[in-house]
Amino acid sequence: MLKVQPSNKKWKRALHLNNAKGDTEVIFLGRLAHPNIIRLLGYCSDEQESLLVYEYMQNRSFDRLLFTNATSLSWLTRLMIMIGVARGLAYLHSSTPQVILRGFKTSDIMLDQDFNAKLGDFGLARRGPEIGETHVSTRVMGTYGYAAPEYITTGRLSARSDIYGFGVVLLETVTGLRAMDQNRPSEHHNLVEWKSPMLARRNKLKGIMDPCFGQNYPLEAASKYAKLTLKCLSMEPRLRPSSEEVLQSLEQIYSINK
Repeated sequence: MLKVQPSNKKWKRALHLNNAKGDTEVIFLGRLAHPNIIRLLGYCSDEQESLLVYEYMQNRSFDRLLFTNATSLSWLTRLMIMIGVARGLAYLHSSTPQVILRGFKTSDIMLDQDFNAKLGDFGLARRGPEIGETHVSTRVMGTYGYAAPEYITTGRLSARSDIYGFGVVLLETVTGLRAMDQNRPSEHHNLVEWKSPMLARRNKLKGIMDPCFGQNYPLEAASKYAKLTLKCLSMEPRLRPSSEEVLQSLEQIYSINK
């Protein structure tokens, strides 16, 4: 990651990428415009690599803060970040043609100086299914621990595959723990397998919530957040909520805190 200083004197963020990934980013980001999608400012390419220049995000990626400086992220701040992510996903899933991120994970969420979230990695993105079709078939790619089970086993990709990945991110956000961590005991390596059985049980909520929160969250809001996360993590794609439904639920949960 490099910082460059264009003539307008504002610092920006630049990434060197292999050409295939860089070209995919340009194809999608070149036509997308939304407050919760990172802005692509420039692009150049040669036979060896591509250079993409994005708007500079002062707080960098969400995972960097969540897993190294979680005390700076209150319950309400994390909720607002998830609402921003849901708005970005809802925009992608409702666009024409539809955009599916395919590799959605916590490190793809960029944060500006006010912790506004922007989706920031489109290197694995794919166009969604045509009208009348339920999915697209593609080679399985992405990060283990975030990929939807039906995508792993069949290669069938849909917007509900992104929702599963969002469910993993929701779980990481509320626990402060990584989706996969080989440093944990073997039975706890996979966060979803370890923590998701607790999501449906209100009396187990304290065993899920990040200790950094202390008691600074409404139990009702936490309970609804846990139920939403569990729905997103459903093994059956049709039982997962849409991105619009996730957004509505998160906004309702946020309103409980007022």
